[in-house]
Amino acid sequence: MARPRIAVFGAGSVGCYLGGHLAAHADVTLIGRPSVLDALADGLTLSGGDRPPRTVPPGAFTVATDAAAAAGADYVLVAVKSAATAAAAEELAQVLGERPAVVVSFQNGLHNPAVLRAALPRQTVLAGMVPYNVLQTVPGTFHRGTAGALMVQDEPAAAALVAALTASGLAARTAVDIEAIQRAKLLVNLNNAINALSGLPLREQLGQRAFRRCLALCQLEGLAAFRAAGLPVARLGPFPAPVTARVLGLPDRVFQRLAAASLRVDDQARSSMWEDLRRGRPTEIGSLQGEIVDLAAEHGLTAPANARLLELVRAAERAEPGHARQWSGAQLLAEVRAVR
Repeated sequence: MARPRIAVFGAGSVGCYLGGHLAAHADVTLIGRPSVLDALADGLTLSGGDRPPRTVPPGAFTVATDAAAAAGADYVLVAVKSAATAAAAEELAQVLGERPAVVVSFQNGLHNPAVLRAALPRQTVLAGMVPYNVLQTVPGTFHRGTAGALMVQDEPAAAALVAALTASGLAARTAVDIEAIQRAKLLVNLNNAINALSGLPLREQLGQRAFRRCLALCQLEGLAAFRAAGLPVARLGPFPAPVTARVLGLPDRVFQRLAAASLRVDDQARSSMWEDLRRGRPTEIGSLQGEIVDLAAEHGLTAPANARLLELVRAAERAEPGHARQWSGAQLLAEVRAVR
């Protein structure tokens, strides 16, 4: 396939970042909210990732606000929030019909591919994983603050997409153990809530032991739940997941020596959950901490640290946008410890 047709459904920060890169090697349609797409009238700017900023001209891609624009696509990259997956699947089912398109879930959480498959039996649905965070720093500019390789479920249908992603300059590969990788990514994403509640850039937040100890408690609860369910967890970083959870709790100087790569994030990097709270949007806390709490309960366990963070983020969602409480590391650690 020389030039695939790719529709990005849910073109927010991650979707626009991927679509912007792919535009030179595919016919790209960005489908999303007018509040995001209206800012692309003069082009789409990509920054971060150890590259100078560059602008993709508006003629290099198409924008649309209706799912109908996905008709005829060879690939549909789904990047909506997890809570919107079922609705997105229904819309795509009406548009794609019998067409043998390949639908790739580039979303957080564990269950989105299954939700898409249930609604799209005629299409090939693949799981994917985005390793880095992307924020819209100003309208029309999408900044990547951390590193990593995109992963797509290892199926023949993924080949042309991975080739296009690689040609666009994005590290990408297929993965046989994609579900174990998604579980490992979920453990990493348990920091999203901590970062959002701290109000700090990721590098500053991860540099403080008290915040890392909150994350370690969450990850240990997650690992216990996965172990009880008999679900393996892949290794994503320099250490296996159980070791990572222990390393997080080390004193700052020791942590910096052992896990310096964890702090290789730029000054602008923050979690998408921080951005959601700032803009008054619902977060994905139910698919992150909520996932651990539910899985633990299914197997007779508790996950009190994750449960408390879920409560705190829900409270922050109810606050006026941009006015949620910002927690210090000591305060947040005391909160998650108090319920144990």
